[in-house]
Amino acid sequence: MNAVVGRGEYVKAAVDSGNLIQPAGEHKGCSASAKPGQASCGSRAGQGDLPNEIWEKVKSHPCYSEEAHHHYARMHVAVAPACNIQCNYCNRKYDCANESRPGVVSEKLTPEQAVRKVLAVATTIPQMTVLGIAGPGDPLANPEKTFKTFELVAKAAPDIKLCLSTNGLALPDHVDTIVTANIDHVTITINMVDPEIGAEIYPWIFFNHKRYTGIDAATILTHRQLQGLEMLSERGILCKVNSVMIPNINDDHLVEVNKAVKSRGAFLHNIMPLISAPAHGTVFGLNGQRGPTAQELRALQNACEGEINMMRHCRQCRADAVGLLGEDRRAEFTTDQVMKMDVQYDLEMRRAYQERIEDERAAKVAAGQKELAEFAGEMSAITLLVAVATKGSGLINEHFGHAKEFQVYELSTSGAKFVGHRRVDVYCQGGYGEEDRLSAIMRGIHDCHAVFVAKIGGCPKSNLIKAGVEPVDQYAHEFIEKSTIAWFRSYLDKVKRGEIQHTQRGDAAIRQAALISVA
Repeated sequence: MNAVVGRGEYVKAAVDSGNLIQPAGEHKGCSASAKPGQASCGSRAGQGDLPNEIWEKVKSHPCYSEEAHHHYARMHVAVAPACNIQCNYCNRKYDCANESRPGVVSEKLTPEQAVRKVLAVATTIPQMTVLGIAGPGDPLANPEKTFKTFELVAKAAPDIKLCLSTNGLALPDHVDTIVTANIDHVTITINMVDPEIGAEIYPWIFFNHKRYTGIDAATILTHRQLQGLEMLSERGILCKVNSVMIPNINDDHLVEVNKAVKSRGAFLHNIMPLISAPAHGTVFGLNGQRGPTAQELRALQNACEGEINMMRHCRQCRADAVGLLGEDRRAEFTTDQVMKMDVQYDLEMRRAYQERIEDERAAKVAAGQKELAEFAGEMSAITLLVAVATKGSGLINEHFGHAKEFQVYELSTSGAKFVGHRRVDVYCQGGYGEEDRLSAIMRGIHDCHAVFVAKIGGCPKSNLIKAGVEPVDQYAHEFIEKSTIAWFRSYLDKVKRGEIQHTQRGDAAIRQAALISVA
């Protein structure tokens, strides 16, 4: 574990960037507007927790609202191939058709191709509300293509939110353009605020027509990132900070990163696990750097959660992702297929569809609150995790054997809290279960007491029971929160009656290959 050393000294480093800034003072950020006793801001905040203008920005953004991600889709267009930094966890040359990993794409687009694809997706998937540009390089290392794409999309589909993801190196130079382009969501990847740690993550950066390495490179990068974040926050842009958790390099240090980005007005902090499979050919993958376990990741997220909320539903998406988070529909929208489509963009149809989604959301919330009311006045020290197989819409609506991931909830007498997801290989292949895949699935949800499914076969059911994980299929196609709270009430009753003894589960594995198999 790394201690934070040399705090403040690196600010004075003799690096000829000409754009370094001193650490900022406390920034009020969005939390200043929160009501006392309520969540301040971020992925779990609801309409009553946020100022109306903030709520309107996040209510249908699947990345900025955990609740929205059950209902709304996003897409990324790969118009930005160049990058201005090198990360030891990134290798953009590798592509697998069934892989979900940042920086990976199957084809690059021109701005004109991108806008046609956006219209095709938005017509086919009316719950698609957000267009993001996240690579495959860095959007701000490709500013002409990036902002041309946003300009074309804003004219053709004015109801779609515009979102940008960047490493932050060039960010301060483009804040004015971001504001005038009506891009009101920006994600910045910030993995350190100490250049000594940064030198272990970034071999080099390219800045002001010059390549920098080591501590010099990290010094420039961290100050440009924090400067850009503060500038955007002051202009009213919602900023999410992504951080990759790299055990024994920046894991403890991310607590300091959390404090630094909170003080500069970040809206949301997303701590993601390192993906380090050797097959990806990254420096970390080839040198044996491990990723965190599920328990390690959750502990760090919990340690950082406070006035700035944590994003726990990130899927570490490809730079050409299409669909709901956790779903992959990009194969339906290749350039060849999009060019053949008769696209008739219907704004009123999209609005009507999304109004129905809001009705569904309201019903789901009401059902969960009604079930939670049964806990009124009841207290228990027991908390546990459960896994849920879902296709979306906040429902338990996926067969165990068809699940590509399980969503994980923490249950307590306070309710059901989403805490993450676990990618898995699909168990059923051609109508038959793959036993080696079942073992991997069980390792992935080993810390869960139960798994909620729409349906499950006899073989996996018996194996789960033997492993101490209860398969629950009596709530098929019902709301997740309502069903898991009802099950938890029953679980506590059984503990009180002595029918079962509550025991803690062990740790679980995060799938490092990050593959999504085709069912």
